[in-house]
Amino acid sequence: MQPIVAVIAPGMMGSAVGHRLVENGIEVRTALAGRSADTIARAKAAGMVGVSDEQIAASDIILSILPPGDALGLAERLAPVLRAARKKPVFVDCNALNPGTVLRIARVIEETGATFVDGGIVGGPPKAGYSPKIYLSGPASARVAELTKYGLAMPIQPGPIGAASAMKMSYAGITKGFTALGAAMMLAASRAGTADDLRAELSASQPALFDWLTRQVPNMYSKAYRWVAEMEEIAQFVGEDPAARQFYEGAARLYERIAADFEGDRKEVTALDAFCKPKS
Repeated sequence: MQPIVAVIAPGMMGSAVGHRLVENGIEVRTALAGRSADTIARAKAAGMVGVSDEQIAASDIILSILPPGDALGLAERLAPVLRAARKKPVFVDCNALNPGTVLRIARVIEETGATFVDGGIVGGPPKAGYSPKIYLSGPASARVAELTKYGLAMPIQPGPIGAASAMKMSYAGITKGFTALGAAMMLAASRAGTADDLRAELSASQPALFDWLTRQVPNMYSKAYRWVAEMEEIAQFVGEDPAARQFYEGAARLYERIAADFEGDRKEVTALDAFCKPKS
């Protein structure tokens, strides 16, 4: 029997995951109360059905796919209806969280009698011919990995609850941390008047790195606001290393500034674009 899956929330990633499941015959529920018109339209285009929290709790699997700062709040919001549900779902937190935060969320969910699975998404939203990996960890991971039959890639990360999130933190710490480092140096070179020289040197001596950075940095602007909390989570993940913690706290502040600039006068975004996409 096919499971009923709830995906919260229908952002870019959540709606794409929901659409992939719908394409493969799964009923996908979501929560649309209080959401913007764009979000509601995105959910409907993906084939997701807006339902009440009680109907979310009556699903077989709940996938929490949110900005990291909202993850604990969702678990706390759903706790009363999960506690009241006769049949308990499996709740999968798929957000970019450090293992300590995941364990806090697990306690909230498990106190309701529902089952908790740790998840970590590596990659972009599903699209034709492509699926990100949603790493899973915890004793009930195999129950969720059944969704691989319906178009998702869900490898099981050996280890307890928190292992999948540790994998996500490590991966994002490299990719998004390196994007922050690249953006910071592009801006520094622009302020110093050496951006053209740096671009020429990188493209000549580090072509693979140059190509990667000039793709990743422009793609970051619209996501920077979400990456602030993710960098803060990574800072906690590496907390036993003070220098690493400071690096990721600094990356969080950089993304915070770029997010404000992107919504504001775009002075820094324009400088980054001039480096990454110079006019011929």
